[in-house]
Amino acid sequence: MAVTVTLADQDKATLRTAAYGAVSLMAAAGATGSPHRIATRGSIALSSATGRVGHVLAEKSKIGGLNGRSVAELADQVLPALTATMRLLGRQDPTEADNFRATVTLAVEESVRKVKGGPGPVMTEMVRKITGALDAA
Repeated sequence: MAVTVTLADQDKATLRTAAYGAVSLMAAAGATGSPHRIATRGSIALSSATGRVGHVLAEKSKIGGLNGRSVAELADQVLPALTATMRLLGRQDPTEADNFRATVTLAVEESVRKVKGGPGPVMTEMVRKITGALDAA
């Protein structure tokens, strides 16, 4: 029997904030490189999502609240959204929670791929924080 994940509009907004916010954090952490390329690669990876997560990410409606003026302010919004999304999906359908984790992880990995000279310590630390937020749930 298939489990149907039911997400309220606010839950969908949190999921999009979490996923696209993770990519934004990676772009901000790699600002000395090419933030636009980093964000583009990560966003393309998010478009590979399937299942309910893929449908929500594909809606491309406004990603609210991502207006931090610093990496710290952005992280204060995104990292809790990652954990909240994992908790919500984990309660409703662990398979979708795994799908979300895999999708965000792929986007983060794709963000650092081909960074000239490899990811530096700032990007490496951001990967650790994003992964930690996903695993905190």
